[in-house]
Amino acid sequence: MFVKFFGILLLILSSSACETEELAIEEATDLDAKAGPWVRQFTDNFNSNGNLNQWERTHNRADYNSSVCNYKNWNSEIASLDGSSCLRLQAYKKSNNNYESGHVKSYFNFHPGNNEEYRVRARIKLIAKNGTNSYKGFSETYGAWPAFWSVNETNWPTRGESDIMEGYSFGNSARFASNLFYGANTSQNQLGTSAERRYNLGEGWHTYEQRWINRNGWVTIQVYVDGNRVASYNNNVDNDLRLQNFKNHNIILNLNIGSDTGIFNNSRINIYWNTYMYVDYVRVDKRTI
Repeated sequence: MFVKFFGILLLILSSSACETEELAIEEATDLDAKAGPWVRQFTDNFNSNGNLNQWERTHNRADYNSSVCNYKNWNSEIASLDGSSCLRLQAYKKSNNNYESGHVKSYFNFHPGNNEEYRVRARIKLIAKNGTNSYKGFSETYGAWPAFWSVNETNWPTRGESDIMEGYSFGNSARFASNLFYGANTSQNQLGTSAERRYNLGEGWHTYEQRWINRNGWVTIQVYVDGNRVASYNNNVDNDLRLQNFKNHNIILNLNIGSDTGIFNNSRINIYWNTYMYVDYVRVDKRTI
């Protein structure tokens, strides 16, 4: 009798859960259908006859996470890859265990007001070169750490940081993830690694996207790779997360090399002649919801 009753109860609970999930999907779809049209707020296609005047090119500064990587503005430039004109960030060994690379930050900044949604997208390829026409996959390098992210650097991380893509190369493999950083006090991230969400990725071009949504004051951030959602964040992710305090983010694209915190063994860094981060475009759209 108990087994039969328990089975019926499970069936009811299962059906209820399925119905709840279906209702949630229908509600989200319905809300999406009622949203206003996307309106372009920022775009850079990095055309061959263009320039980088929408970006601050970082010059003569070490990476926050690696004292062996120094950014120079000439390592951020417009170049061509696979028939497309792109932003190219290039990294190379300067001397001994010192490397130069590229880092850019948009002058444009954004965050969603009440009942607004922002969509930030970039198409990116990571690749290395070992000779004039000899190319290597990103995962074949060791110690490369490219990133596509949005942040307000003033009193970091009190106004939040959202890493859409961080890549780490380990010589025969690579790791990719999204992440969030936040803290009530300057220089104190309270989240640890609780917001890191890893995802698998092969070589070649990929499209990365962040959705930053404020629906009646309830803020969520979603991350997509090639159209597939790989992470969804709200304040329930961590007791210390306060997404409502994420404000006025700039967009950053950078190609760090090495680590001061043990992610890489800096004595093993291998980025061949050059390692590159190519960016076909960056686009930002906004809509009402």
